[in-house]
Amino acid sequence: MAVKKSELYSSLWKSCDELRGGMDASQYKDYVLTLLFVKYVSDQYDSSPYALIQVPENGSFDDMVALKGDKEIGDKMNKIIGRLAEANKLKGVIDLADWNDEDKLGKGKAMVDRLSNLVGIFEKLDLRDNRVTGDDLLGDAYEYLMRNFATESGKSKGQFYTPAEVSRVLAKVVGLPEDAPASQSVYDPTCGSGSLLLKVAAEANGDVSLYGQEMDNATAALARMNMILHDNPTAEIWQDNTLASPYWTEDDGSLKRFDFAVANPPFSYKSWSNGLKPENDEFDRFQTHGVPPSRRGDYAFLLHIIKSLKGEGRAAVILPHGVLFRGNAEADIRQSLLKHDIIEGVIGLPPNLFYGTGIPACILVMDKSRALPTNGRAQHGNGATKGQTPGVFMIDASRGFRKDGNKNRLRDRDIHKIVDVFTERKEVDGYARFVPMPEIEANEFNLNIPRYIDATEDEDIHDLEAHLKGGIPNADLDDLERYWTVFPNLRSDLFSPARPGYSHAQVPAREVKAFILDHADFQAFAASVQERTQAWREAHEPTMRGLTVGANPKAFITALSEDLLERFAGVPLVNRYAVYQRLMDFWQETMQDDVYIIAQDGWAAGRTIRTAYDGEDPDFTIGRGKSKKEYVGELIPPSIVIDRFFPEAQAEIEREQGRLDEAQQALDEFEEAHTGEGEALDGLEGSRGVTKGNVQDRVQELKNEAKDVFDTGTAFYKQANSLTKTNFGTREWQKGVDDPEGIFAELDVLYDYLSLYDDVTTRKSGVKEAREDLYRTVLETYPDLTDAEVNDLVVEDKWIATVQTAVRDEIERITQQLSGRVQELETRYAEPLPDLENEVDELSDNVDEHLEVMGAWS
Repeated sequence: MAVKKSELYSSLWKSCDELRGGMDASQYKDYVLTLLFVKYVSDQYDSSPYALIQVPENGSFDDMVALKGDKEIGDKMNKIIGRLAEANKLKGVIDLADWNDEDKLGKGKAMVDRLSNLVGIFEKLDLRDNRVTGDDLLGDAYEYLMRNFATESGKSKGQFYTPAEVSRVLAKVVGLPEDAPASQSVYDPTCGSGSLLLKVAAEANGDVSLYGQEMDNATAALARMNMILHDNPTAEIWQDNTLASPYWTEDDGSLKRFDFAVANPPFSYKSWSNGLKPENDEFDRFQTHGVPPSRRGDYAFLLHIIKSLKGEGRAAVILPHGVLFRGNAEADIRQSLLKHDIIEGVIGLPPNLFYGTGIPACILVMDKSRALPTNGRAQHGNGATKGQTPGVFMIDASRGFRKDGNKNRLRDRDIHKIVDVFTERKEVDGYARFVPMPEIEANEFNLNIPRYIDATEDEDIHDLEAHLKGGIPNADLDDLERYWTVFPNLRSDLFSPARPGYSHAQVPAREVKAFILDHADFQAFAASVQERTQAWREAHEPTMRGLTVGANPKAFITALSEDLLERFAGVPLVNRYAVYQRLMDFWQETMQDDVYIIAQDGWAAGRTIRTAYDGEDPDFTIGRGKSKKEYVGELIPPSIVIDRFFPEAQAEIEREQGRLDEAQQALDEFEEAHTGEGEALDGLEGSRGVTKGNVQDRVQELKNEAKDVFDTGTAFYKQANSLTKTNFGTREWQKGVDDPEGIFAELDVLYDYLSLYDDVTTRKSGVKEAREDLYRTVLETYPDLTDAEVNDLVVEDKWIATVQTAVRDEIERITQQLSGRVQELETRYAEPLPDLENEVDELSDNVDEHLEVMGAWS
């Protein structure tokens, strides 16, 4: 059975739990990623004589498994990894972690247990059989771990990792062709763990040649492992200081030139000039444009990259916003780069994206082929190519993100929008525009984005005359023109003319939303949107239903998502990127695992229902205590099976649940009414409210009191002694009884409480039993599902239904926005100021009259 990506991620992060307490979070990676590497190459290449990675004798993961419980497990794991490193020239790459370190892993039995458990977690992962074309299971798992390591490591240790979402933007805007040959080279001078290089390679289907340099030894080792795990073993990664000792040079001593470059250098690196003399740089990196300031290295890395590009080379570099507007030496360099027309684009990113800093950053896109010749006239470039003056294309993408814990993250929709707008050079109000060079010169070559793009929202200004005389300003209604264009008759049906420049509302504010939903214009619009969804379904349903073993999940979702995005292009009011995001969210949360499973095991996986793994949320539970069993539908959730095959049983359970809810509400209200001071239930509360046991104890106390009140020979005593909630509930025997102590009145309340409590308990038991009976029936149904039924349940009831819901939600959003604004305007100007003043005067007069009657003025 295929391993779900979500399950793989969970298992890997669970392995980190075994290491907590003995080391800093930044050190987890040295152990977990090494073990992932050993497991992967052992599963993939063991006993394969022609493999790129050789697994030597006594150097595999299976040899580690044999050590579980061994008193010398740490030392022997070091030797196993050492053999694997020696056989593949990976010394200093995979053997950095000490598996026999008592300070980090514990002493004696603690180390043995910790390492045995750790190996056991990886032992459960089967990484041998990966029949999914184009899938990068291990690469994605590596990215998942790196992101979590960076998150837990905090500011000081997270700089080795560039968020995958930002890497995707750079990989796309740098302009590498999808069919780039292996002769095309990509360079990252500060490659960290290699994520940027790999994202660029993915854009070109992995055929390009990758070169990287990284100063930190451990991080360079991570990058080498990352290349192998991403099936790029020929990538060349070098460990050294890029600025002081660039490794990639030509025979004549000059810098090697590359076709493309991407980078996320350390922000404002203070020690950038250590080991070199910038004014007399042997590689001439600072001769043309100037020397960066001694305590801020952003432009040092940028100029190194420019020098490392071929004449037609392109680069995309992440830098702090300060490079766009800082003065002095940086201003001179910026001016020179602009005059040489090297900077093609500037993309402003949201703040708090990166793990090393919370400050906002930007992406500088450079095209060296745009550079001006020595006579100062433009050869070509963005402006010249379009018949315009040279300039810079700017994007303000600072507001497009989602919160993720204490960091911000770009969504799929944000990435797609940035890339679409940049590659198409599409000007969007408040988001993107081409800024010609004369305008930049007029701003003294300051590239601060707010100077050129106004992203502020218009202020919602109140109309004084409307507040004084009433009516809704037509100017405010005119601002909703985008809606009136789509719904041509709606405005006149919602509003009627008042005096010049103002309108009256014809529909009460509370009824506006329902009125819009029922309006013929809106119904026609909603139908047209649903038609597009239906057309998308008809186009892709055969592909969905035709998935087979060996399918390419990434190509599959790309085709579906890109077409959905395209079909909603130009649809008024509908944010096509929002619809696209809903599909991509569903893909990440659920659909990706589904497609991966089908690509591995076929549609037969839909008949599988299994017991839940440790820590996994079950779809349903049967039984209690030791007999409790938790189940998960491998591909099809039980809820979908129930909706299709057992709707009546589910409806009856829901009705019973409704009755249970009513009974619980009655009990809660009764308890609230009788728990005040001096009430019958006062003092009978436990940690979670009144308890049945406390009530029963109080009943017995009262029955004992009743014996003391009445003579033992009377019938009343006998009755009091034999009281139960059953015979007491008749109240018949109480007639004529004098109850000076209030015993029977209190018993009356307590027995009512117990009756309500038992009703709730009985109904809870009934609902649980009915639900478990249904689950047992469903459990028996799975093995008998036909391929056609599995296909219907997954494609129609699970996938397509989710997309259709997403589109309906987007239509609902449009309704909510329009109705919300109309209601806001109606409420704002509902009562003119004179009317409010008259109302205040009337209320004041009423108060005076009451005070006079009360004698306050006497």
